[in-house]
Formats: sequence, structure tokens, C-alpha cells
Amino acid sequence: MNVLLCPDSFKDALNAEQAALAMAKGVKRAMPTATLTVCPLADGGEGSLDALIAATDAERRELTVQDALGRPRQACWGWLRQQRTAFIELAEASGLQHLSIQERNALHTSTYGVGELFKAALDEGAEKVLLLLGGSATNDAGAGMLQALGAKFLDRHGSPLPPGGAALQQLATLDLSTLDSRLATLQVEAAVDVDNPLLGERGASAIFGPQKGASPQDVAQLDRALGHFADICVEVLGHDDRGLAGAGAAGGMGFAAHTFLNATLTPGIEMIMQQTRLPELLAQAELVITGEGRLDGQSLAGKTPIGVARAAYQHGKPVIILAGSLGDGWQACLEEGVTAAFALADGPMSLEQALPRTAELLEARCENIARLWLAR
Repeated sequence: MNVLLCPDSFKDALNAEQAALAMAKGVKRAMPTATLTVCPLADGGEGSLDALIAATDAERRELTVQDALGRPRQACWGWLRQQRTAFIELAEASGLQHLSIQERNALHTSTYGVGELFKAALDEGAEKVLLLLGGSATNDAGAGMLQALGAKFLDRHGSPLPPGGAALQQLATLDLSTLDSRLATLQVEAAVDVDNPLLGERGASAIFGPQKGASPQDVAQLDRALGHFADICVEVLGHDDRGLAGAGAAGGMGFAAHTFLNATLTPGIEMIMQQTRLPELLAQAELVITGEGRLDGQSLAGKTPIGVARAAYQHGKPVIILAGSLGDGWQACLEEGVTAAFALADGPMSLEQALPRTAELLEARCENIARLWLAR
């Protein structure tokens, strides 16, 4: 019996590797002789860098960069020397997880640290970058990243703009003449886990701004500022990417990556599955168990369990999803190759009660799934 265990992280409880190992313990209790394949996954957000490094044996590098509020922090990135390929995870530099709730301020947070990671990769000789978007604390449409890479954002007085998305409303001159020339030949593939455009009701500010500390008034201000930035980009570059699916990812970083770095926007789970050789593992598996913190109707937009289910369906393999909770619309996932889905809780409990028990609950659910499989 070959069982493939390929979960994403369970946010605030277990990273993907820890979740996979907990699953393995449960399956092993019911199937002591089973062959278990552990393949931690991610969808381009937090944890994706770890998944890529583990799958490819890339070197883990560290660099002191600015976090979303301009403070120094140690950020990791991955380096595949022979392929001249760098793995850069936005959340390492500008991630929401590095800020307390009180510190979250979507008006002023910046992606400058992401640009510093790009510079380090270029200095190493990178010819390709896999840019992992998601988990950002920012809503600046990549302006900070571009500033770190040499672009000049000036107001009508010729002064540099301060950090953050709100300042883009004052943008008068976008000078790309000093942008790092090495970017022209750099191949960039950006992993996105959403298909939102830059602006409007489904845009970066409206959908993701509130979780980054934006009030309704802030959301309106940010949407106007990013719209003004997009207008300036059209004037400077002659093309308009604001409506591109995924442009709103990571506070508009999808827009910046495509517009200025000529990046290909790829669903994050597809990128991670390719790098981890998941299709090969699926072909060998008889049962697939995946999962993450929450499964709902929004998961269809590109979350890990659905990506796994869609790929497994091509191989005719059954897929079980374990989730911390099943939210509105989760039943739609059953139309995407999912055999069954289960919530972890074994009785009434609050989130605060459930989080420290996540590993225990995963083990128990996987043991029961394995026993049911044996009884079929």
C-alpha cells in the first residue's frame, strides 16, 4: 500500500512538514507495513520557500533586509547554483506574520525588502527567479521592491515618495532609467494563489487590505492610489496590466512582477507541484491525503488541496482532504476530484482549543481514514 501525504501548512499550528509527519504517524498506526511518501506542499504563500528548498536541495541563504515597516530582519532565500535559479518568498521580507496586529498598516507598509532579496540573487548571478507571492503585509503594488531595485518614484516637487501604497497617490514621475539593468535578462516566474485584479471590488485593496489593517476609508484611499499608479504606468510603459488575473496578488505585487519584471504569473500550487515532482508521486500512490487550515468555496481559486485533487484526478487517484474547518461552499470542492473532506475537530471546541491539538487531531483522522480504507 502506497500512501502519499502532501498537505499545506495549518496556519498558526503546524508547518507543512510537521502536518505531513503527523499524518504519517496516524496512517502508520493502522497500516504498519504501508509505504508512506511525505511531500510537504504550499501554494505560493508562506511556507513555499521551505517546500521548494526541501524538494530541490537548494542552498538556504540569509540576508538582512527591511521588513514591511522598514526594520531590519533576517530573511531567507533559496539558491540552486547549477540552474542559476533563486527562490524568493515575499513573506520572508514583507510578510504579515512578522507584524503584530497593532503594527499592521496597509497604508504605509512596503515591499522594499523583496527588492533587496532580488539584488542579492542578481549579485549571485541568478538567471531565473521563482517569486513566491502570498502572505504579504503590504499594499504598495510592488513600489517598494522597485525602489530597492533602483526605480525612482517622485512627487510633483521631485522628492522621493515615502514607503507604502497610500503615497502612490502623490506620484508624479516614475523614472525607470536607473532600474537595475540586470533585470532585463532575468527570467521571472511569479507564483500566485489568487486571481484577483489590481483594482475594484475584487482588487488588492478591497479584498486583502482589511486583513492588513486597512479600514473602509483606507481601502478606498489605497484603491485610488493604486489606480493612479496604474495610470502612470500606462503613460511610461504603454500597456495596462491592472485587469490581469493575479495582478492583485500580495497587495498588487502580481501587477509589479508582470508589468516591470515581465514575469509569468503561475498558480502557486502548480509551480510547487512541478518543483516537487508531485505528478510522479501521484502516479505511484494508491491513496492521497492532503489538507490545510480551512477548506471553503474560495479554495477553488488555487489552494493546495484543490490543486492536488485536480492533479490526482488525472491519474485516477482518490484524494482525502483534512481541514481545520470546512467553510461556506466547501462542497464545490467535491466537483474538483476530491473524494471526501473532513474537519479535524472531534467535538465542540474553539479555535484556541483546537490549535495546540492540531497534530493530535491529524494523527487520529489519518488513522481512521486508513482503517476505513483497509475495510473497503
